[in-house]
Formats: sequence, C-alpha cells, structure tokens
Amino acid sequence: MAQPLVKKDDDRDDEADYSPFLGIEKGAVLQEARVFNDPQLDPRRCSQVSAFKQSWILFAVEATEVFFAVTKLFQSRDIGLRRMVYVMIKELSPSADEVIIVTSSLMKDMTSKTDMYRANAIRVLCRITDGTLLTQIERYLKQAIVDKNPVVASAALVSGIHLLQTNPEIVKRWSNEVQEAVQSRAALVQFHALALLHQIRQNDRLAVNKLVTSLTRGSVRSPLAQCLLIRYTSQVIRESANNTQTGDRPFYDFLEGCLRHKAEMVIFEAARAITELNGVTSRELTPAITVLQLFLSSSKPVLRFAAVRTLNKVAMTHPMAVTNCNIDMESLISDQNRSIATLAITTLLKTGNESSVDRLMKQITNFMSDIADEFKIVVVEAIRSLCLKFPLKHRSLMNFLSNILREEGGFEYKKAIVDSIVILIRDIPEAKETGLLHLCEFIEDCEFTYLSTQILHFLGIEGPKTSDPSKYIRYIYNRVHLENATVRAGAVSTLAKFGAMASSLKPRIFVLLRRCLLDNDDEVRDRATLYLNTLGGDGAVVETDEDVKEFLFGSLDIPLVNLENGLKNYEPSEVSFDINSVPREVKTQPLAEKKAPGKKPTGLAAPPPGPPSTVDAYEKLLSAIPQFANFGKLFKSSAPVELTEAETEYAVNVVKHIFDGHVVFQYNCTNTIPEQLLENVTVIVDASDAEEFSEVASKPLRSLPYDSPGQTFVAFEKPEGVPAVGKFSNILRFIVKEVDPSTGEAEDDGVEDEYQLEDLEVVAADYMLKVGVSNFKNAWESMGEDFERVDEYGLGPRDSLAEAVNAVINLLGMQPCEGTEVVPNNSRSHTCLLSGVYIGNVKVLVRLQFGLDGPKDVAMKLAVRSEDEAVSDAIHEMVASG
Repeated sequence: MAQPLVKKDDDRDDEADYSPFLGIEKGAVLQEARVFNDPQLDPRRCSQVSAFKQSWILFAVEATEVFFAVTKLFQSRDIGLRRMVYVMIKELSPSADEVIIVTSSLMKDMTSKTDMYRANAIRVLCRITDGTLLTQIERYLKQAIVDKNPVVASAALVSGIHLLQTNPEIVKRWSNEVQEAVQSRAALVQFHALALLHQIRQNDRLAVNKLVTSLTRGSVRSPLAQCLLIRYTSQVIRESANNTQTGDRPFYDFLEGCLRHKAEMVIFEAARAITELNGVTSRELTPAITVLQLFLSSSKPVLRFAAVRTLNKVAMTHPMAVTNCNIDMESLISDQNRSIATLAITTLLKTGNESSVDRLMKQITNFMSDIADEFKIVVVEAIRSLCLKFPLKHRSLMNFLSNILREEGGFEYKKAIVDSIVILIRDIPEAKETGLLHLCEFIEDCEFTYLSTQILHFLGIEGPKTSDPSKYIRYIYNRVHLENATVRAGAVSTLAKFGAMASSLKPRIFVLLRRCLLDNDDEVRDRATLYLNTLGGDGAVVETDEDVKEFLFGSLDIPLVNLENGLKNYEPSEVSFDINSVPREVKTQPLAEKKAPGKKPTGLAAPPPGPPSTVDAYEKLLSAIPQFANFGKLFKSSAPVELTEAETEYAVNVVKHIFDGHVVFQYNCTNTIPEQLLENVTVIVDASDAEEFSEVASKPLRSLPYDSPGQTFVAFEKPEGVPAVGKFSNILRFIVKEVDPSTGEAEDDGVEDEYQLEDLEVVAADYMLKVGVSNFKNAWESMGEDFERVDEYGLGPRDSLAEAVNAVINLLGMQPCEGTEVVPNNSRSHTCLLSGVYIGNVKVLVRLQFGLDGPKDVAMKLAVRSEDEAVSDAIHEMVASG
C-alpha cells in the first residue's frame, strides 16, 4: 500500500516532530481509498486509510471524492470505523450541497440507541450545519442537553458553546435546558453547562450577578465548574467595586470558603482570585497566603509552581504578606524544576530582609549556571531591586553582578546586567567607583558593540567625577587599538570628555587624540580633529570651558529627524548653518485636510512633498501673506482641530499658529458638494469669551471648488509673551453658486450663506513645545534649583492612575521622557518625567509623582525647573486652574 515507515533517528531529536506518516505518499493513499467501495468492508483497513488521509491538505476535488467515498462507510456497524467517519467529515468541512448527503445519516445516528453514535453525531452536525438545518434539529439538541447520559449531554453543551458564535439567537432559547443541566450530578456536564449559561448571559450584568448569587449557595459539585464559578465571582466583585463606594466586598466569604474545598484546583483558584482582588488588604490576603504556603511543600510540581508563581506576583505589591513563606521558598531553590527555583529566588529577593542577603547570594551563585538566559534576566532584575532596597549591601550584590557579567551569556542577559550596574551607580553614590571598574573590566572582553559604546558613553559622564579619573584612561584607550570603528569612535568621544572635565589630564588626552588622527576610519579621525580643536589641542583655544562642557555634555534638545532634514536642505554658501533655525517640535503634523473619500488632498492643504518639516512649510506659507509678515518668528503650530462632523457638506479644520504677540487661525476648508462653487469664503470669529485677544487681520479665500481644499486666515493680537487663553465661536460665511454638472461652469449669480462651526479654544498647552531630552537626570541637575517650584495637588477620584497621568500630560502639552508615560499594571504610585520649551524659548523640566490616596483619589506632587521663575509659576498655575 505504501512505502515502509522511516525509522526515527535517535540522534536527531532536536529536529522537526516525528510523524508516523513520514514517507507515505498522498497519491498512494488516495488510491487505497477504493477500499471504501468494497462490498465487504474491512473496518481495520478502512480505519488505517482514514488515519493516513488526515496527515495531508487535500485539494477541493480530492476532498470531494474522499467525502463521497467516506459516506459509504455508514453501512458498517464497526464502532471504531464509525468514529473515524465522524472525524473525517469534521476535517473535510464539506460544502452546503455536500452536507445534505450525510445529514440524514447523522440525524439517524443522533437518535440512535448507541450513546457513542449520538454524542459524536451531535458534534459533527453542529460543526457542519448552517442556521436553516439547525432549526430542524433544535428539538433534538434540547433533549440531548438534559439527557441522562453525561457524554451526550456534554456533546450538546459544547456544541452550543460553538454555535453561540454563529447562531446566538437559537442557542439563547435553550436557557431553561442549560439551567437544568447546571444541576446535573455529572461533573463534566455541570462544567460545560455553567460555561454555556454564562456565555448566554454575559452581556447582562444583572443576570450574571443573579447566576453567581444562586450558585454560590452550594449547588455546584464539579471541581471544574467550581473553578469557573470562582472566576465569574471575581468578575462580579470587580464590577461591583467600580459601582459601590462602601468598603464591603460582596462574595468574599464564598472565595474564602473555597479555600477549604477538598479539590486542590479549587483551592488554588480561590487563593489566586483573592490575591488578584483590587485593593486587597492584608487581612483578606492572610487565608490565601496560608494555603499557598502549604502548596509550596507539596509533592506535586504543578502545585509548587502554581503557588510560587502566585506568591511572586503578590510580592510585587504586598511583600510583607509573603515573608512568612520565605523558609518554605528557600527549600525550593534546589528544586529540580528550574522554573520553580527561579520563581522562588526572585520572590525571596523581593521579600527578604537585609540579614538574609548574603545567604541568598551564596545559594544563587550555584544556581545561575543551571538556568536559561531568560530566567537569569529575571534574577538580575530582582537583585537590582534588592540592592536599591538595601544600599548597604551594594558590595556583595555588585560583586555578584560583576562575576556573572564575565560568564557566558547572550546579548539580552548581558544588557540586563549592565543596565542594573548603571542604575546602581546612579542611585548609590558609594557604588560608583567599584561599578565603573567592573564595567571597564567587562569592555576589555566584550563581544557586543552596542554594550561597549553604551558603557564608554556612561564612563565619559561619570568617570571624570570620581576621585581618580586617570585610572580609567587605560581601559578607554585600549578600545582605540583593539575594537571596531564604532567602538573606537565612542572611545575618542569619551577621552574628550575626560579632557574637558579633568584639566590635569588634558596634556595626556591631547597625546592620545593626536594618535587617533592616524586611524584608518574617517569617523574616528573626524572626531579626534573636532575634539582637539574644541579643547584647544591644536594650539588655538576658541572655546571657553563652559562652552566645551555644554558641547560635550549638554543635551541635544532638537529632534534628530528635524536636524537631519535641516542639514539636507542646507545649501552651501557664505552663511553658515544655523542650528537655531531647526524646529524643536517632536512630532511633525501634516497640513491635514478633511477630504472627500477616495480623493487625495492637493494644493497647500496637502502634506509638503519634500523633506522639509511641517513647521517650515507653515512658516513659508504664513510669511508669504503680507498681513502676517511682521509677526516675527513662528513659535508653534498645533495639530489640526476638526470644527465639523464627518460626512457633512463642508469639512473644516483649524490649525493654531502661535507667535510671541499674535495667534493666527488657519481654517482649512473643503467643499464636498460637486454641484456647488463657493466664493469669498471667510470665517466670522466671535472673541467675546477671549478678552485678551483682538482681531487685527484676516485673509478670505477667493474660490473653493469641489474637492479642492483651500485656506482662509484670521489673526488676533494678544499681550506679548503672555499665554493668553480663551474660547472662540466660528461661523463659515460664503457665496454659493450652482455648477452645471455637464459643463462644469458656475452660474454668474450666487447666494450668500452661512454655516455654523464648532467652537475653538486656545489653551495653555498651546504655548508649550514638545521637546525631549536624551538624559533627563543630567538635564535636571544642570538646570539647577534656582527657579524650582514644588507643590502638591489632589486630582480627585480617577478610574486609574494611568488616566490621571495622561490627563496631566495633555494639560501641560509636554513631551514624556524615558518612557515614563506608561504606568505599570496595579501600580499605586508612579513618577513621570516631562520636558518642553515654553513660549519665549524657555526650557522647562517637570517631575510628576502620582500616588493613590484612598480607593480612587489620586494625589500628585509637581516639581518644576526652568530658566525663568515666572515660567515655573505659570506651570503650577496651569495645573491649579486645570
């Protein structure tokens, strides 16, 4: 019938999964399918052929032929072969025309006296049937749900779960039968019935609440169903907590009672549910922690793993509640299952006290070589947290990190260790010199270019501040001789930073930099030449010490994309490139236009075709208009704000252009009616709610044909340098002329008309540019405390800490730094770092510290540093009035 089966090679276990059908050709098996047509069927042979066929993907014609052949096997009464027939029909997924052929046979089996036939026939029918046939067999399915045979009842319930996705209205009519099945004594039937009943009612919160209330009184016997009920109960508790202000937690007694259940799965599910409750207290946690502690000493690996993983999560928010389990977890460090051992280690590192640190380090040292890199990273991050928690233990923890740094490992693992050492150096001053030496030793034999350059950059910042900077020079200069061009260039920059900060080292640095002038890489040579010139090593001192330090250590407050575009657009001339002309906005917003579907914007409303940034395009556009030519340099242009609903006859959005003493509103208009031409288009702006603004100029739009965007402008004067705010109401006024569709020509006479637009607001955030900083800590320290203002605010009840953080970021209109806009799940406190440039080109840095004060109330501490005292006060005023 087929080729002999290929023997599995024991030496190739790491290759693809072995298949028992390996070496058997599809064509040969399809030929063998003729046995399905034999007058005397051989059940064993037919079963073998059926099994072989499931190992290939069949084409449509082949599938049809096989399907018709399989239908003839209904003649056999062999139970095993019949089961293979059911599987084949499900796998072949016949078309609607082909289903009719087997429907009668399956319906006959569904009412058979053989329970195995009935259960499988129900599964197959529900898999291949459509809504029309389902109504015909609905009566049989309802009867099957309450059948005395649990196999049949479970088959009907599981089929109902699948059918709920495609025919929900029909399945929802089975609620009474499913409700009866929930009371079944068969464990699996009760489990499937509860799952289906919950899915039927899941969109009705009150119905789910009633279901949980009725079942928590003790009518559920199946452990699987009990686990499901615990999950549904947790869901009800979460939803009720969002709607009630009282301290009572409904159904908590039920969860606590499940901790005394005889089934281990139910006990664990209840314990996990309690630990995951929002705002869970230590008193509520205690019984759950107790049962999880018992699981730690279980003989079953799955229970030990489940318990230690749950305790690991609890330790992140309630470390003191887990300390009673530390002795039990210490015994798990030597567990044969490395996953259990890793979780035990990381949990102990989160919950351990200062006296246990040394003992833990000894145990971890022997343990690290036996686990994979991903587990090692988890351990490293836990050790970093422990060191920050107990700074006095930094020596032993730092030595441990340096030892594992020298061992074998992948990039992510090494990066995690380096990042941890860097964080410890920054946060623990006593660890600085030791940590820097460890990093220097690491780059002597580092195979990762990225890590070498990052360490060299960090050495350039922190090394000159140590008591003896000269001891790091050897390690840095070795990189110039022994590494690739990227690392060599980084080493040159680091040497220059040492020369700028340590005057006593300057002569030695000059010697080393001059040697770099002979390097075979142009980047290295260019950097050496630049730094020699900047530091005065070529004999002509052209920079002061302050200028040199600003050049080498100052943060680049210009987005690199904007700088790149500015350099590309610069044309060589006698006028040198001016870096102050580069826009400082982080995001470039297109000159967006609302347009008819399927059409591309054209003209000035379209995004600029070349590389110039949007700010440049706006500035060119405004400077070309005589009324606005004397307004000075454009400070900021906002993102477009929609003033009309979608799919209206006229689409209008507005861009706010902020100058030092003026605000210009650019109204981008689109006519979406083909039969109309709009002329003399203007926007009448009412500034009665904006007392500090006075209209000084406007520029109407002469003509607005169909689907050809255009702009009209209105300019307002405001007090110079003042962040004035206000609300403006807008009315679009124009003359409308009818257009002949056949010729495209407009009539001579038109009618004056108006169109009400949405109100527009100028807010305090419009006077702030989003400008990031590469290193917030350095920028914060260099800004100084002269104009620092700190105050605390109550933000009131919020849905989450993340919502409060986003609200303040949007209010200030500043750029989040270092990813601090992301709030970790279940966090009760968070620090967010923001930077920006205020009108008048004043740099501003903000440090926000959020914390939950009670169940939902959020408190915030706001620290502002800027180059102007008035600006620091203005930021606080924005928050106080917002």
